[in-house]
Amino acid sequence: MIKVYIASPYTKGDAVLNVRRSLEAADDLLSRGYVPFVPLLAHFWHFLSPKDYRVWTAYDLAWVPVCDALLRLSGESEGADREVEEAREHGVPVFFDVETLANEMEVER
Repeated sequence: MIKVYIASPYTKGDAVLNVRRSLEAADDLLSRGYVPFVPLLAHFWHFLSPKDYRVWTAYDLAWVPVCDALLRLSGESEGADREVEEAREHGVPVFFDVETLANEMEVER
């Protein structure tokens, strides 16, 4: 199963809308047979057990190298840009839309 890390804006703009957009991308990927990792789900975890921003970013970056691909959603984000750098440093392919990812990372069904 192809694991896809979703890198997207969170703190720039409306965080709730950013989480929604990330989950919509995850839902699209899941419907195509991919296994999306959605770091913005920490938005909900943070309500239960708040953590410093650095804790969340370290947690997120630890997942990037174990994924097979990274999907970078549009929008300004230093955190998502750092996740792209991390992916490239570990040879994880980076994509900027689901269609291109799907064309290049074909799922066996």
